[in-house]
Amino acid sequence: MKGVRAKKHLGQHFLKDQNIANKIVDSLSGHQSYNKLLEIGPGTGVLSDILIQQNIYDLLFMDVDQESIDYLKVQHPDYSDQFILEDFLRMDVSKYFNEPFGIIGNFPYNISSQIFFKVLEYRNQIPEVVGMIQKEVGERIAAKEGNKTYGILSVLIQAFYDVEYLFSVPPNVFNPPPKVTSAVLRLKRNETETLDCDEKLFFRVVKQGFNNRRKTLRNALKSFDLTTEQKSLDLLDKRAEQLTVNDFVELTNLLADGES
Repeated sequence: MKGVRAKKHLGQHFLKDQNIANKIVDSLSGHQSYNKLLEIGPGTGVLSDILIQQNIYDLLFMDVDQESIDYLKVQHPDYSDQFILEDFLRMDVSKYFNEPFGIIGNFPYNISSQIFFKVLEYRNQIPEVVGMIQKEVGERIAAKEGNKTYGILSVLIQAFYDVEYLFSVPPNVFNPPPKVTSAVLRLKRNETETLDCDEKLFFRVVKQGFNNRRKTLRNALKSFDLTTEQKSLDLLDKRAEQLTVNDFVELTNLLADGES
């Protein structure tokens, strides 16, 4: 694509379908009335162009590709200060945002999960995310308990966000086309300010439960120093993929005594 070369090591696949680009931008709902919006990985600017034309949000565009940033500054000289060479995964959020901000982007497949973990870190500052990712990851994030794709990311994100799988995107609308289908998700911050349990222990229970997902939780959580009473808990007869977010909160509280 003229102006910016797709770089394999950055996982770049540039969207070239204007209708899908419009559909992605239109998926922003402005949940909780944020004014600032960050686009991660603008690439050739197919989403950026629409966002600038709409003039709804106070925009910031962030990419690790110098060529992309240089190209977009030329394309949008009035917004040149808003195109930043920066890695979202390593950035200090407070350097750019002291208030709530939304996120949009065609996320590189190789770091999409890491992007969502970073979102979780700043969940009280990020009311909404609209992102295009690999379909398999999108299905995992949106999956409900009892589904074989339900996992760590599903539970941790759904604890704090309402997740909507909006639509799938075929490979042929990208340059170069990826080998997989993509998906667009929307995350809206829910009303859970803090979990009704020790959150660090919750994260540990969820991760350890799914790291041994074929085992019952009684066996998966063997590293916890469980009392005889705790070992008899009914929830431990289940596997991690069978538990809802609230079940994990309950389990965390039941295990907390053994950790104190």
